[in-house]
Amino acid sequence: MRLFSLMLFCLYGSVALAADVAGSQDLEVLPRFARAEIIEFSQASGQERVFPTGPLSRISGKLRIESQVSAEGQLTALTYALPDGHAALEVFNLARTQVQAQGAELLYWCQGRDCGSSSLWANSVFANAQLYGSDDQQAYALLRLAAPQQDSLLVLYGITRGNRRAYLHVEQLNASAPLAELLPSPGTLLQQLKSTQHLSLAHLPATPSAAWSALLARSLNMDSTLRVSLAGAQAEAWRAALVAQGVRSARLTAEVNAEAGLVISVQTRQ
Repeated sequence: MRLFSLMLFCLYGSVALAADVAGSQDLEVLPRFARAEIIEFSQASGQERVFPTGPLSRISGKLRIESQVSAEGQLTALTYALPDGHAALEVFNLARTQVQAQGAELLYWCQGRDCGSSSLWANSVFANAQLYGSDDQQAYALLRLAAPQQDSLLVLYGITRGNRRAYLHVEQLNASAPLAELLPSPGTLLQQLKSTQHLSLAHLPATPSAAWSALLARSLNMDSTLRVSLAGAQAEAWRAALVAQGVRSARLTAEVNAEAGLVISVQTRQ
């Protein structure tokens, strides 16, 4: 782990630059991308934030958030101007992957037009007009950090503007009260599974729960052509639970082993 952290430090380069806003600093969980500059920074306690977990839209002049997570606590927010030649989606995906490698749970993830209007994210969610850009050049993620920081939420938003300037906006909220169980969106689970062909859910309960069985079934049924293998100590029990939730049994195989939680892998067609 120490070697991994050192490699990330060298990749991102977390030493503050002279052009940074006075008093600003990087988050401990996210070393900075090399040559990025902090152009906005704020830190305050007792802040209440609403983090979207679905696309944004405007109806009758009012912001509509499909689903959301609300929390109150100490909020640190910073915006990086990214170096020329690097697109926001590139840096966003590096940051998301890094935080997930530390055990953070991805609650929601969208890219491009699936996120909704960039104008709404910039002006209504982040109150930062510099984050307004092309709808197809944006990405957003909400993550819950791993223990012992399980009561902290992390937001990543990347955007490339029409003038090709790219930005990464980051927020970390350390909640003042323990967070309840937060489930990822079905589309986010499916997107992760398809992007890496593999989904590790080590934190799942020892026996299938109704909430997670329904969630996984909804995710898998969003693409009825997908065949997957389930692996873990309770793989057979999870397979039965998913079939009971409406997933066709022919799409599922199970491999019982000593691993905790559940690992879902895409099966390649022969």
